[in-house]
Amino acid sequence: MEHKTLAELERAADTTPIPVTRAERLQRWATALGKIGAGRLNSLLRTEYVAPEALSQVRADNSPLSVAAEDPVLRVAGLKNDTFGEAMRFFDLSEHELHRIVCYCHYGETMSAEEAAHRVRAMASAGRLEPGLGW
Repeated sequence: MEHKTLAELERAADTTPIPVTRAERLQRWATALGKIGAGRLNSLLRTEYVAPEALSQVRADNSPLSVAAEDPVLRVAGLKNDTFGEAMRFFDLSEHELHRIVCYCHYGETMSAEEAAHRVRAMASAGRLEPGLGW
């Protein structure tokens, strides 16, 4: 994780528009993932089986969610951490939508950052994903 001072983050916010809409936040996340390219990221293990009261705290090191949490613009825009619940809140995603982006059952243990970026972009351009519908 790259560490920045508050002053550095504020300078980044001054020069980079803060993502405001859901689509803008998702596009910024996809851009951050795209910078990693073919690099491998960890998926989140079987999120659909995690008890609802524990799901919000699910996270994994070197995951698509940690990439988002390390992005200084998304942090300044209000992303607090790399947990499943925080990603649902900040990106305005349903449990089902976020599951489609980060869960083990779609990728195995790891995924390419490019694939994760593709799914995030699809979510940004398609709007809401209804449960049960594929990509």
